[in-house]
Formats: sequence, C-alpha cells, structure tokens
Amino acid sequence: MTERRRRDGRARRVAVRAAATALASAVLLGVGIAPARADTVRDLEYWLAEYGFTDAWTTSRGGGVKVAVIDTGVNGAVAELEGVVVGGTDVSGLGSPDGQTPVGSESQHGTLVASLLAGRGTTPGNGVIGVAPDASILSVSVAFGEDTGSTVTNDDQIAQAVRWAVDNGASVINMSLTRNTRDWPESWDDAFLYAFEHDVVVVAAAGNRGSGTTEVGAPATIPGVLTVAGVDRDQNASFDASSQGITIAVAAPSEDLVGVMPDGSYVQWNGTSGAAPIVSGLVALVRAKYPDLDAANVINRVIRTADPKGDPLPSPLYGYGLIDPVEALTADVPAVTANPLGSLEEWIRVHRRADSGSTAPPETAAPVVPIEDPPLPRSDSAKTLLPTPWTLAYVTVPLSLTAAFGTLAALLGIGASRHIRRSARPHDR
Repeated sequence: MTERRRRDGRARRVAVRAAATALASAVLLGVGIAPARADTVRDLEYWLAEYGFTDAWTTSRGGGVKVAVIDTGVNGAVAELEGVVVGGTDVSGLGSPDGQTPVGSESQHGTLVASLLAGRGTTPGNGVIGVAPDASILSVSVAFGEDTGSTVTNDDQIAQAVRWAVDNGASVINMSLTRNTRDWPESWDDAFLYAFEHDVVVVAAAGNRGSGTTEVGAPATIPGVLTVAGVDRDQNASFDASSQGITIAVAAPSEDLVGVMPDGSYVQWNGTSGAAPIVSGLVALVRAKYPDLDAANVINRVIRTADPKGDPLPSPLYGYGLIDPVEALTADVPAVTANPLGSLEEWIRVHRRADSGSTAPPETAAPVVPIEDPPLPRSDSAKTLLPTPWTLAYVTVPLSLTAAFGTLAALLGIGASRHIRRSARPHDR
C-alpha cells in the first residue's frame, strides 16, 4: 500500500506542481485572469486523491456530524462555508455571539482550518472542498494571548470552549492550538474529562518546529487526545511544519495546503494547524459511517488502519503512520474497550495526587496560542492563489498592458524585418 501510494503520489505531484507553476506564472506575468480559476485551486488539493479521500467519499462524506473548531472564529459567510457553520459562540469577549467574527492578530486561522475540514466548494468542481464536505461546523472563537479586559484567562477560555462544544452536539473537536508547555491547568482536567465522558473525539495539532515548538505541547500531550503530526509532499516528517513527541497518534499532510481566508481569497500555507483538521475530517467520515461506534473505537479505527511509518511504532515523528481514509472506513478492525491513546482519568489519579503533596511553586498560566504556521498566510513566502483587487489594479493590469504593447512591438518588428528581407531578395520571374 505504501509503495503504491508513493508511486501514484509522485505521478500526481508532477501534474499538480505544473498547475501551480502555470498559475503562479500567470499572476506574476499578468498574462490574464483566465488561468486564475477556482478549479485550479481544487487541482492543488493533492491530499484528496493522494490519500484516498475522493475514494472514501463513496462510503462517507461526514453527513450528520458536528465538528467544533476552537480557534480564532470561522467566517461562515465565505462561499465555501455557506451553510456549513451551524452554530457557535465567543468565549473571548472580542467576537460576536455566534463565533463567526474572526478575532485576534491571527484572525484568519479559524477560517483556514474550517475550510480544509468541511469546505463545500463554490460550484461543482470549483473552490476549496474539505475532506468531510457534508460535515457541519460549530465555531468557538477564543482570544489567544490577548488582553480582553476580562478576568477569564486563556486557559479558562479553552475549558469553557470545550464544554460549550460538548453541550452543543459536537462529536469531534478540532484544536489547532498549543499552550507551548507539556503540562496543562487543572481546569482542563475537568473540561477534557467532560468531553471524553460524552463520547467526543478531541483532535489536536502537534505544533511546528519552524515556529519554535520543538516538542509537542498541551492539549496534544493530554492522554486520550488524537495528536496529529505533519508530513511533506514526499510523505516524510516535515522539518518546519511539524513537531515530534511520544503522544503523536498519526501523521497527515502539513505542507502546500490550500485554504480560504475570511475575505474569500485563497492561500497556500504550511503547518500542523492544517494537518489537524484533515484528521478531524477523517474522524467525521468514520463517525458518519459508524454512528454506533464510541470515541475509543473511532480513534482505534483511525490509528490501526494508518500506513505504518517509523520504527518503532508508534514513533515520535509519525505515531502509528500516515492516515488511510479508505482503510479507516472499510477495514475489519477489532473492537477495543478503552481509548488506545490513554486515560486522562488515570493520569489525573496518579499525577494530580502526586502534585498535591508537592512543595513546587504554584502553576503559572501560559498563553494559549494558535499553532503558528510557517509560513503564515500572506507572509512574504505565502502564495496568494487568486488575484486580489490590489493585484488587479497595480500588478496584473499594468503588466498586461506592458505585455500587450511588448507583443505589438515584437510583431511590428517581425513584420518589418520580413519586409526588409523580401525587399532585398531578388524577385522571382
């Protein structure tokens, strides 16, 4: 399976990279707007075919499953997410009550995440489509490390967000964020236990070495959480766009990902912030296909059907391996009676009891931040896929005119030189 995937993947990558190169050239050279179409964006979503999602959709598309995105808020008004965001809240004090007003300095983060997870395209074959295109989104906006004037800390906002998601019907929670510490506050104990007791699968990003996160931090260190590492286009651990740690469960694409910005434009970006919603979408596909499976067996199905990678298994780079959506939906997987990724309840019993007799200084709050993705959208190295009004006004149109005049001058020059050659040539008799 691995060799076949790699061989097919290489063939597809040639075509996809050719499309990306052609599009980049069109924007840069001002050849015209025609090549910059949304269907080219769809072509760039290499993970859909290479990892088998398009085949998996014949079995499940995630219908009826609600996925909570705890992030900077999801703009449900962009074309790809119209009708996708079915509920939400704001725990930051900065956003709107429905959680659909992006907040904070990384305000685009939540919309990018949601589009990868459950985008529905714009028209058939066009625009970004998520890996679970029939799933629904609950948006919970959080103020990452920003002063809201409230006495509620970032840590407590996360705890509130998790509880709200559970109470409002989420069966999957996506957390593309990190505390940048391996430990977590006691308020998270109760919140995550609440999620696990209500049969919710929590998916968390491992973090990115390129952003300074060399090892996995909470919530990706919490027992029972499905932690996602990232791989590059050749399915090897991404040096910049993934961290490593013993709690990693599976690996998914984290480079050259295509997402939708809150203003409706498209960008390519890197990071486990994108790998996590790809896995959350896979979990949604499994939950839709097997509605009677509990969270422990849903997680077990995802990790046991992964393409093994790394030695030993699970490895600190890939966990149990690369996700395999078709196998996750169709393979015969023996049932389990407990979450294969550990028990938070047991961890609390052992570690919190030990902490109670400790003379160590009291725990200090660490800022909770969205997983910083190298490069961030719209940074110098990010690629804007479609022309914006600015590029049309100041780049594309002037360059188009320059190209047009250049072409006209070249044609006139060619015509003149041919005329000179004909004049100098002896006339046929």
